[in-house]
Amino acid sequence: QVQLVESGGGLVQPGGSLTLSCAPSGSILIIYDMAWYRQAPGKQRELVATITAIGNTNYADSVRGRFTISRDNAKNTMYLQMNGLKPEDTGVYYCNVDGETTYGSFGSWGQGTQVTVSS
Repeated sequence: QVQLVESGGGLVQPGGSLTLSCAPSGSILIIYDMAWYRQAPGKQRELVATITAIGNTNYADSVRGRFTISRDNAKNTMYLQMNGLKPEDTGVYYCNVDGETTYGSFGSWGQGTQVTVSS
Protein backbone atom coordinates (compact mmCIF):
# COMPACT_ATOMS: atom_id res chain seq x y z
CA GLN A 1 0.00 0.00 0.00
CA VAL A 2 1.17 3.52 -0.76
CA GLN A 3 1.17 5.98 2.12
CA LEU A 4 1.44 9.75 1.72
CA VAL A 5 2.86 11.98 4.44
CA GLU A 6 2.34 15.74 4.24
CA SER A 7 4.44 18.20 6.21
CA GLY A 8 5.23 21.90 6.38
CA GLY A 9 1.94 23.32 7.56
CA GLY A 10 1.64 25.77 10.40
CA LEU A 11 0.61 29.23 11.50
CA VAL A 12 1.80 32.18 9.42
CA GLN A 13 0.92 35.86 9.23
CA PRO A 14 -0.74 37.32 6.12
CA GLY A 15 1.86 37.94 3.44
CA GLY A 16 4.08 35.18 4.77
CA SER A 17 5.26 31.98 3.13
CA LEU A 18 5.15 28.25 3.74
CA THR A 19 6.37 25.24 1.81
CA LEU A 20 4.46 21.98 2.00
CA SER A 21 5.93 18.56 1.22
CA CYS A 22 4.30 15.29 0.23
CA ALA A 23 6.40 12.16 0.61
CA PRO A 24 4.94 8.89 -0.70
CA SER A 25 6.23 5.57 0.55
CA GLY A 26 5.69 2.00 -0.52
CA SER A 27 6.59 -0.27 -3.41
CA ILE A 28 6.38 2.54 -5.95
CA LEU A 29 7.51 2.00 -9.52
CA ILE A 30 6.41 5.33 -10.94
CA ILE A 31 4.28 8.31 -9.99
CA TYR A 32 2.18 9.87 -12.74
CA ASP A 33 0.14 12.82 -11.56
CA MET A 34 0.39 14.63 -8.24
CA ALA A 35 -1.91 17.29 -6.88
CA TRP A 36 -2.59 19.49 -3.88
CA TYR A 37 -6.12 20.02 -2.60
CA ARG A 38 -7.34 22.08 0.32
CA GLN A 39 -10.44 22.29 2.43
CA ALA A 40 -11.30 25.48 4.30
CA PRO A 41 -13.58 25.47 7.35
CA GLY A 42 -17.17 25.09 6.22
CA LYS A 43 -16.14 24.65 2.59
CA GLN A 44 -15.82 21.74 0.18
CA ARG A 45 -12.44 20.39 -0.80
CA GLU A 46 -10.99 22.20 -3.81
CA LEU A 47 -8.15 21.58 -6.22
CA VAL A 48 -5.19 23.90 -5.66
CA ALA A 49 -2.54 22.74 -8.13
CA THR A 50 -1.52 19.75 -10.23
CA ILE A 51 1.72 18.53 -11.75
CA THR A 52 2.21 15.71 -14.25
CA ALA A 53 5.09 13.25 -14.52
CA ILE A 54 6.76 15.47 -17.12
CA GLY A 55 6.29 18.64 -15.10
CA ASN A 56 3.22 20.23 -16.66
CA THR A 57 1.45 22.32 -14.03
CA ASN A 58 -1.96 23.85 -13.48
CA TYR A 59 -3.27 26.16 -10.76
CA ALA A 60 -6.52 27.34 -9.33
CA ASP A 61 -7.20 30.96 -10.22
CA SER A 62 -7.14 31.91 -6.55
CA VAL A 63 -3.50 30.84 -6.10
CA ARG A 64 -1.96 31.41 -9.53
CA GLY A 65 1.05 33.70 -9.26
CA ARG A 66 1.46 33.06 -5.54
CA PHE A 67 1.86 29.26 -5.29
CA THR A 68 4.33 27.02 -7.09
CA ILE A 69 3.96 23.25 -7.34
CA SER A 70 7.04 21.15 -8.03
CA ARG A 71 8.30 17.59 -7.72
CA ASP A 72 11.56 15.75 -7.19
CA ASN A 73 11.16 12.49 -9.08
CA ALA A 74 14.33 11.01 -7.59
CA LYS A 75 12.75 11.31 -4.14
CA ASN A 76 9.13 10.80 -5.26
CA THR A 77 8.38 13.99 -3.35
CA MET A 78 6.07 16.87 -4.24
CA TYR A 79 6.20 20.42 -2.92
CA LEU A 80 3.91 23.41 -2.76
CA GLN A 81 5.65 26.74 -2.22
CA MET A 82 3.11 29.26 -0.98
CA ASN A 83 3.95 32.94 -1.04
CA GLY A 84 1.88 35.99 -0.24
CA LEU A 85 -0.45 33.96 1.94
CA LYS A 86 -3.91 35.32 2.66
CA PRO A 87 -6.40 34.44 5.40
CA GLU A 88 -8.57 32.78 2.75
CA ASP A 89 -5.74 30.30 2.12
CA THR A 90 -6.43 28.82 5.55
CA GLY A 91 -7.43 25.17 5.50
CA VAL A 92 -6.27 21.59 5.54
CA TYR A 93 -4.04 20.81 2.58
CA TYR A 94 -4.08 17.30 1.13
CA CYS A 95 -1.68 15.52 -1.18
CA ASN A 96 -3.08 13.27 -3.92
CA VAL A 97 -0.92 10.91 -5.97
CA ASP A 98 -1.55 8.29 -8.62
CA GLY A 99 0.88 5.88 -10.22
CA GLU A 100 1.99 2.26 -10.17
CA THR A 101 3.41 -0.09 -7.58
CA THR A 102 4.87 -3.56 -8.01
CA TYR A 103 1.33 -4.83 -7.39
CA GLY A 104 -0.66 -2.55 -9.66
CA SER A 105 -1.92 0.98 -10.08
CA PHE A 106 -2.82 3.19 -7.12
CA GLY A 107 -4.39 6.45 -6.14
CA SER A 108 -3.73 7.71 -2.62
CA TRP A 109 -4.57 10.62 -0.34
CA GLY A 110 -2.51 11.95 2.54
CA GLN A 111 -3.93 12.74 5.97
CA GLY A 112 -3.64 16.49 5.48
CA THR A 113 -1.61 19.29 7.01
CA GLN A 114 -3.13 22.40 8.57
CA VAL A 115 -2.28 25.83 7.18
CA THR A 116 -3.52 28.81 9.18
CA VAL A 117 -2.99 32.35 7.93
CA SER A 118 -3.79 34.84 10.67
CA SER A 119 -2.34 37.85 12.44
